[in-house]
Amino acid sequence: MNKVTIFIIVFFVNFSFAQQIDKIKYNGSLVSMENLLQEYLKILSVSGNEKEAGDFLKSICNENGLHISDFGRENGSYNFAASVFPLSSKKPNIILLNHIDVVPEIENSKANIKRGTIKEDFIYGRGAIDNKGAAVMQLYSVIQFFNNGDLKNSEYNITFLSVSCEETQCDGGVKFVIDHYLEQLNPAVIIGEGPSELTTLIEGEFKYPIFGISVAHKRSFWLNLELESNNNGHGSVTPLNYSNKELVTSLNKLTKKKNKAIFNDLNTGLLKALAEHKKGIEKMILKHPKLFKPILIPQLRKQPELFALFSNTITLTNLYTNSDAYNEIASKSGAFVDCRLLPDTDEKEFLELLKKRLNNDAIKITVINQMPETVPSVIDNVFYKNLSSSIIDKFPKSTTLPLMMPNINDLGAFRAKNIPAYASIPVYLNKEEVESIHGENEHISIEALYTGAEVYYNFLSKMQSEHINVSQ
Repeated sequence: MNKVTIFIIVFFVNFSFAQQIDKIKYNGSLVSMENLLQEYLKILSVSGNEKEAGDFLKSICNENGLHISDFGRENGSYNFAASVFPLSSKKPNIILLNHIDVVPEIENSKANIKRGTIKEDFIYGRGAIDNKGAAVMQLYSVIQFFNNGDLKNSEYNITFLSVSCEETQCDGGVKFVIDHYLEQLNPAVIIGEGPSELTTLIEGEFKYPIFGISVAHKRSFWLNLELESNNNGHGSVTPLNYSNKELVTSLNKLTKKKNKAIFNDLNTGLLKALAEHKKGIEKMILKHPKLFKPILIPQLRKQPELFALFSNTITLTNLYTNSDAYNEIASKSGAFVDCRLLPDTDEKEFLELLKKRLNNDAIKITVINQMPETVPSVIDNVFYKNLSSSIIDKFPKSTTLPLMMPNINDLGAFRAKNIPAYASIPVYLNKEEVESIHGENEHISIEALYTGAEVYYNFLSKMQSEHINVSQ
């Protein structure tokens, strides 16, 4: 099945669903998914400024009959739960997690499409995918289930949970919710943002779509490297050693060294899944990745997005000094380094490796942020099974596979508490849509909104029907 065929199938299935999905209440009227997302996107909710957008979202949940629980109502810590049953019911909770905040718009942006614009069946605006578009998919599925589900026999509560500052990982968002309200939420599982269909971003031809369900993520390990020297003064005389020179020399050693490739069950599982779309020697190599490491590793290095799943990455993100003069030698130089660690990596061992590469004991290393250790969420439970089957029902002939994500998100905080957490935006996005995330003209198709809402709704229905079948 080629990508043109996939697109045609996706379009007509989504069109069909668009005719039957219920609209929801907004300001006394019934509104479609695309029109609600338009209004949501018009509110620019940069991290730390979520209140206006949060109030908008919460008012819709309230108007549609969901039970609201506030977990903070200020910018930077605006969080709320909207549930089918009151949290006081103590039912095990299926939580659909989303975040209100978006990354800042770029100064002097060349974006030529206003937030909330619909153009050629695509909706534009910061957060169209990450994470307002995904949130609208979740919201419609929850309200649809609230209106149509068999609530009388429901074993589970279902909750739409919106939080602040996911993009900056501040303490006022999901961390605040977990620290103060985890028992009240009583989560059985968390479903959050994650990968969409995968073949869009992978070179080559594929027989059918592949959807990843993230069950693990790399851990952030953010460092500040700082070097202080007494050799400061006028730039007309160059000392043999001074802070900028020494730090740059060490950073060059750090970044020039190739990161080791590490193969585990999750990243090799991706290669084995890709093998089913190949033939001959290429198929054999992908089916036995550990056996053919010397062949695979050079190819993986050519695709940074893919190699990030096989390595602990070290990215130099910023440089600074204590001087902004052109002709003055700074006495203090520093750098911020964004490291992302595979789940099994020992942080102390990694830090020793980093110090060895820098080869300068004068550099002071401070850990700015580190995520707690987590273990991958299991896949042999009813939550993963029903999410996977809901995707396959929507995309016949597709496959799903458990995946590790190179980026971090709020699901990690729940995994650290041993709560099953799965990440997926279960839609087909084209390459341009995926590459627009966090960009000037971020956008998503209207069809994708309806697809995602239907998959989430079917997942909730499967959870309900499975319980009813067991009880009977």
